[in-house]
Amino acid sequence: MRTIRLDGSHLTRNDVIAVARHGATVELDAAQLEKVQRAADFIADKVRCGEPIYGVTTGFGSNADKLLGAHRARDELPGGNPDPRDETLPEELQHNLIITHAVCVGEPLAPGVVRAMLVIRINTLMRGHSGIRVETLQALTAMLNSGIVPVVPAKGSVGASGDLAPLSHLAIVLLGGGEAFHEGERMTGGEALRRAGLQPVRLSFKEGLALNNGTAQMLATSVLALDELEYLLGVADLAAAMTLDAFAGRSGALREEVHALRPHPGQVAAARHVRELLAESTLIDIPYHLIPRFRTWTAQAWATQEEQALSFDIRWEWVPLDQRHGREAFYRRFLPFRGGKKHQPQDAYCLRCMPQVHGAVRDAWVQACRVVDIELNAVTDNPLIFPDAEGAQHIEEQVISAGHFHGMPLALVMSYVKAAIPVLASISERRLNKLVDPATNDGLPAFLTGNEDGTDSGFMIVQYTAAALVNDLATRAHPASVYSIPTSANAEDHVSMGANEARQVLDMTRDLSDVLALELYTAAQALDYRNEMLNAARGLARRGGWQALAAKIEHAPREDNAHYDAFAREVQTLASELVGADAFRPGAAVHAAHARLRETIAFMHRDRAMQHDLAEACRLVRERAFATGPASGV
Repeated sequence: MRTIRLDGSHLTRNDVIAVARHGATVELDAAQLEKVQRAADFIADKVRCGEPIYGVTTGFGSNADKLLGAHRARDELPGGNPDPRDETLPEELQHNLIITHAVCVGEPLAPGVVRAMLVIRINTLMRGHSGIRVETLQALTAMLNSGIVPVVPAKGSVGASGDLAPLSHLAIVLLGGGEAFHEGERMTGGEALRRAGLQPVRLSFKEGLALNNGTAQMLATSVLALDELEYLLGVADLAAAMTLDAFAGRSGALREEVHALRPHPGQVAAARHVRELLAESTLIDIPYHLIPRFRTWTAQAWATQEEQALSFDIRWEWVPLDQRHGREAFYRRFLPFRGGKKHQPQDAYCLRCMPQVHGAVRDAWVQACRVVDIELNAVTDNPLIFPDAEGAQHIEEQVISAGHFHGMPLALVMSYVKAAIPVLASISERRLNKLVDPATNDGLPAFLTGNEDGTDSGFMIVQYTAAALVNDLATRAHPASVYSIPTSANAEDHVSMGANEARQVLDMTRDLSDVLALELYTAAQALDYRNEMLNAARGLARRGGWQALAAKIEHAPREDNAHYDAFAREVQTLASELVGADAFRPGAAVHAAHARLRETIAFMHRDRAMQHDLAEACRLVRERAFATGPASGV
């Protein structure tokens, strides 16, 4: 099993994912532990000297003006009883900080999120500016490595002073309180420690504040969300590529020289990635006139037994000579047959503008990663301890109250990502809708089903589900970070709400995953139809010659018509081009993804219960069954 060494300065997103999702353990850098202990010894020495230090010999938040006394005043209250715990007031202060701040509500965070919180918190404490003792940090590390997962209810952080409440749920288990999961079983924190062979910890100076003051929940959730989004960016490109192949679309909007003129990094990367996914495709950029349009199967549709095995008919429409005026140049290049592909040099926005839209989401992802990478190795608790500060005259120059716990850097970039997710889902839904709509799907069957008897709905309602998911994502995209609600009697009068922001983004990636799965599921059906229709036309021309092909063309002139000879020559040319063409196929990466889908989801010839199909498509995307090349494309 992989072991990650923590020194406070080199933690990466991949390290966090390894701990959160793959069970990696951590070890503490021995040299850096000396710095950790030096800060703890410094605090202890200053307390012995009687120095007032925020959160060590004073209360917290709006209680910061209350200095700790030499003994408990409550013991002298009428009827009061001495506290049975053998704790000093500074120890009681730290203990009470944790137990009173562990007040989150809701369902427990996923174990992966909690494990990510733990490794992030350990790493920031390793910087040696927090005052925690080495033995306490080692106990926290042992808790992580032993598989104890504290129960952390999802809701309760306002993102400043950091994630106080959820981090208190982490720390309370270290004290033997709260609840935790161990080997999948939920139990008290004390019992989890006992089963793991660990002892509860008694906190010393500033250790409670070091444990619960920071951005670990919002950061952990952000890391996991960005990891999901990185994969989904690749899936979005793959879905777009499969849809583009299913449309026999145009590649001009993907060309490298085009994007060099507007070189937003994400846009350039998205175009490049889709070009790579479409490599070896013979569907992209094929001539308009080769593409037949779908026609409902009839018993008389095909002549031979091999042809009669097909579940569809195909048709073109011939353009008469007297309808070509002003279009002569076009018809010298393209044969005068209207099939499935409209005679226009550009595709709809959802295909043509895909690099610009996917690329903008990529750029949002990159910006969020930049901020997260900084935060992973930042000190985010308060106050900050500088035991080696040169020339310090007063304690305030070595123990400095600042605002590194404020989550706004994370909150704002995650609000950017939050707004980007519905955009990616929306353009995916538009491509899906274009596939099923006979007015826009370039000659494919309505709702991607033959519907010979008028009883089939095909993929009609799949688009409804995608639309519902996109609407739900859009309504959740409003930033939490713009709504600060003051706390702690207005001592903490501006907060980030970053934990809500990051948690919502992680939740939204699951719906985005499902939208993309629906597009892949639908595009696979469309691709089968497009491929089979083109190859049926090619096979017909090979077997029956141009006369057999002519029977599939509407508005053909009679043999006694003056235009018949021109018609015959043009059909012969069409037949020759079809016979000479290689087998029509999608890009290699698209073909591989299509084959993966078809391993468990069969082509739908006529209506069937689709619940299993959709669940399977969603599962495949969620479990990362598709190889998309460089997932982020950047």
